[in-house]
Amino acid sequence: MFVSYAFIAFIIGLVVVYYLIPRKWQWGLLLLASFGFYFFAGWTYLFYLVTTATTIYLAGLYFDLQDRNHERMRADASREQKKRLKAEFNRRKKVVMVLCLLLNLGILAVTKYTAFVVVNINRFLSPGSELNIPDLIIPLGISFYTFQAVSYLLDTYWGKCEVQRNYPKFLLFVSFFPQLIQGPISRYGDLSKTLYERHPFDRVQVGYGLQRVLWGYFKKLVIADRLMPAVSGLFDGAKGYTGGYVWIMMVFWAIVLYADFTGGIDITIGIAQMLGIRVEENFVRPFFSKNITEYWRRWHITMGTWFRDYVFYPFSISKPLRRLTTFSKNHFGMKVAKRVAVYLSTMVCWLATGIWHGAAWHFVAWGLVNGVVLLVTGELEPAYARFHGKHPGLTGSVGYKVFQVLRTFFLMCCIRLFDVYNSAKLAVHQFIHMFTDIFSCPVKGKELMSWGLTVTDYIIVGVGVLLMFTVSMCARREPVRVRLGRVPYVIRFVLFLGLFLATVMLGKYGAGLDATQFIYNAF
Repeated sequence: MFVSYAFIAFIIGLVVVYYLIPRKWQWGLLLLASFGFYFFAGWTYLFYLVTTATTIYLAGLYFDLQDRNHERMRADASREQKKRLKAEFNRRKKVVMVLCLLLNLGILAVTKYTAFVVVNINRFLSPGSELNIPDLIIPLGISFYTFQAVSYLLDTYWGKCEVQRNYPKFLLFVSFFPQLIQGPISRYGDLSKTLYERHPFDRVQVGYGLQRVLWGYFKKLVIADRLMPAVSGLFDGAKGYTGGYVWIMMVFWAIVLYADFTGGIDITIGIAQMLGIRVEENFVRPFFSKNITEYWRRWHITMGTWFRDYVFYPFSISKPLRRLTTFSKNHFGMKVAKRVAVYLSTMVCWLATGIWHGAAWHFVAWGLVNGVVLLVTGELEPAYARFHGKHPGLTGSVGYKVFQVLRTFFLMCCIRLFDVYNSAKLAVHQFIHMFTDIFSCPVKGKELMSWGLTVTDYIIVGVGVLLMFTVSMCARREPVRVRLGRVPYVIRFVLFLGLFLATVMLGKYGAGLDATQFIYNAF
């Protein structure tokens, strides 16, 4: 959807009108644009989005009303009365919060996971008695806007952010179109700081945004879409492509996923920046991570922090888990009790993360494997610390840091086998045979050319990957766009003209510039 002539024309027209109209109307124009975007994507989707926005908006008003009533009534109350009033108002708020949470997560669950549940139930039923698989519409971006709205619901319930009393403005927060497709998952307290502001035209910020959009299209069209046929070819013949081909598949998929996902995020952040709106970063050079914990602090950041704040922490302090921790402490000691809370909370969090990614067992396996590896990494941290302490010269060297980065990269590639292959069993099979068949199934040059790519395609992808690596290296201290802002205008013009021409001439397109959709559209 982002990659079409219609969308590009839509953005150009929006930016022009946005800075021509009176500034007090700018947020209203964004609301109309967001609803127009969603309407043309599928007008029936609007029912789901408006239902989520309306119920959570009303819940926020109810929380605010209860808080104000509580403050008013407790002014002249005794200590005991204040205690009872607080308990009663908290109970009312909790009932509304739970009902609203169940409704909106229920909508997400029914639309996205009903078919998965029915298919698995049918496995236990006799032939002829199977349930029909319903043909339900999965609204565009439902996972992203539901999580964004739920974060507002819980933050207002906990008193962490102010309640938005203006219904159209809240609709804009939920429906802001650049991030509907694949995030980032914004928090109300962050996005609202600039979303409703009046923005004068800022040539520098519009330029920065345009540069980021162009960079996103380059990564998507020139790298991800060009290499994707090779990934599809390896996937289609999975059982026959073992040994060295699985290693190739892992690396290719890492490149495609990164270029595709970060390309889409670059377009989102760039569009928002052209409009004067700040959207949170979602990636910070994840492939430079030295361990898996660091990797997940750098990859899909807003998703990770969402599950941390709204799944891991609430579950870890829930009453059932506190009781289990107390039981473990009394019977097995404090060390075991501490681990019980951390282990269960981590596994529940990563189980939910896997399910959020898709209605399939291989996504469940992907989530659980990530959770297990993170827990093992945490247990090994004291051993790592002792090793680093005994060998400071080695562990502080550039070579050792490169080793850590490569180790983390290939560990994540292995875990990602559960992502790329649509069967957990097939992913395990491929993982085993990538080692057992390494010599019996070597990579052949003619096979590399059998997936629709030429030598020229591989060269273009290689140069593109090298360019991404160079940009990431240069951005360690400050954004590349800021660095380029200090070089002469002529050099900047030539560089961005070259990037534009490379994107136009080397990008993979379909009819009407309709390239393949972004991978995370499916989530």
